[in-house]
Amino acid sequence: MPEVVRIHARDGYELAGDLYAPAGLPRAAVLVAPAMGVPRRFYGPFAAFLARQGMAALTLDYRGIAGSRRGPLRGCPATLREWGEQDLAGAADLLAARVPHAPLLWVGHSVGGQLLGILEDAPVAGALLVGAQSGYWRHWSGAWRLRIFLLWHALIPGLVPLLGRLPAAVLGGGEDVPPGVAREWAEWGRRRDYVMSYAAPRGGRGFARLGAPIVGYAIADDPFAPPAAVEALLGFYAAARTQVRVVRPADVGARAIGHFGFFRARFEPTLWREAAVFLARAADAAGSSPRPAGREPPPGPDARP
Repeated sequence: MPEVVRIHARDGYELAGDLYAPAGLPRAAVLVAPAMGVPRRFYGPFAAFLARQGMAALTLDYRGIAGSRRGPLRGCPATLREWGEQDLAGAADLLAARVPHAPLLWVGHSVGGQLLGILEDAPVAGALLVGAQSGYWRHWSGAWRLRIFLLWHALIPGLVPLLGRLPAAVLGGGEDVPPGVAREWAEWGRRRDYVMSYAAPRGGRGFARLGAPIVGYAIADDPFAPPAAVEALLGFYAAARTQVRVVRPADVGARAIGHFGFFRARFEPTLWREAAVFLARAADAAGSSPRPAGREPPPGPDARP
């Protein structure tokens, strides 16, 4: 069972979190950054798996979501930038305090992979991003291009003022999203440079500084994060050693994976073990001499930790 922890965001806001500890000394500390509106409990089985591989893993609820929600969402002042600069930064601080000698690693699902880049000072030794994408609508094609265009230009601007929140049904599940988070998300989505429209005027933040290896998973049947959008996001991490890993369901003996399937327990023998190999290698490399920047080879599907 995880230890339920209270995470202090950088601005003092208290967040709900679960810390999964390995049996022995942790080889790494992994921050699992959720997707938009997805509560921390969804990532519990994956975090527990990482603990069995010798890594401490922390999951959290962003402000306004699940265990970190305070009252009705209408009027909730949370913003998307606060989820990164305050909430995720505070979670990294907790890991640094609780697991002080272990390299910090990042697993970001969807928006959790985007927000890594707006942190200025997280000493991340490696990042694995799943379905994390630039949200600019032109990265989609066909009917989905129209759907994403309407999400940013009509659905969010129309629904959020009316309801005081973004309903979970719009996202395909999870929790309703605070209005300020949804409005800022749509504002980024209408811009060609997406999250960089916020980060670039502030020196590029972590997008310009993070030199760690990053693997971005593009799931072939994930309509929310097509390969072009995943590649665009990884392109924002200008100093990192990046690799896009395209996974088709047949590659792992599945009929479907989608936007959320990676974190389901049926993929422990395949995608989870592959992820553990990458994270372990990144943790081990953090203690060695720096390597020159370049393209990071993808983790092999038959690799084992």
